[in-house]
Amino acid sequence: MTGDYGQVFSQWREGCPEIWSAYTRHAFVAGLGDGTLPRDAFLRYLRQDYVFLVHFSRAWALAIVKSDNLEEMKMASNLVHALIHEEMKLHIGVCAAAGISAEELEQTTELPQNTAYTRYVLEAGFSGDFLDLMAALAPCVIGYGEIGARLQIENTSREYKDWIDTYAHPDYQQLCVDVAALIDNAVHSRLGAGYGQTGRWTSLTRHFETATALERDFWDMGLSG
Repeated sequence: MTGDYGQVFSQWREGCPEIWSAYTRHAFVAGLGDGTLPRDAFLRYLRQDYVFLVHFSRAWALAIVKSDNLEEMKMASNLVHALIHEEMKLHIGVCAAAGISAEELEQTTELPQNTAYTRYVLEAGFSGDFLDLMAALAPCVIGYGEIGARLQIENTSREYKDWIDTYAHPDYQQLCVDVAALIDNAVHSRLGAGYGQTGRWTSLTRHFETATALERDFWDMGLSG
């Protein structure tokens, strides 16, 4: 399942098939689907992902500043709200059930792979424009939608059903579609119909590929304990 996630995202994804597969079909992802992922690896990932989401929220807040119009600002604002008030609830709830308090979660030490990824995304936004930031953000927000939708169909265990259902849920899938449309509109309005032949396209593609590789490394981190 690849999902109908827009023209630009599809071109980015199809431009790096090996690294995209390494990310979306990683051994960590397979373990989520068949229930074989060790619980301690999942909790390690959740704690790091909680820290990641704090920085990711900052990146989407930066997108508000980098926006060209009110619609872009509204979408970025909605993402910040969803990350802080919805997605992070999953992490808090699962960790609490495992005996990890919200206070302990807040005090999680950020691992190097997490730092490398989050700072790369933030730097793409600080030093670049809205498009640079979108290219660096897209692998996470839409990639998780693709993973969730596929695992909901293919999973053979209920062990990590709550995690899978979060990203397979129609609300999250619609969010992915909306973000993809945001990216399509932003690229067309700034670069024109022939965006693929512009010099910017190469740099945007590089951001997407690098962020995808960093997503793969994030899964590696979860298994490396």
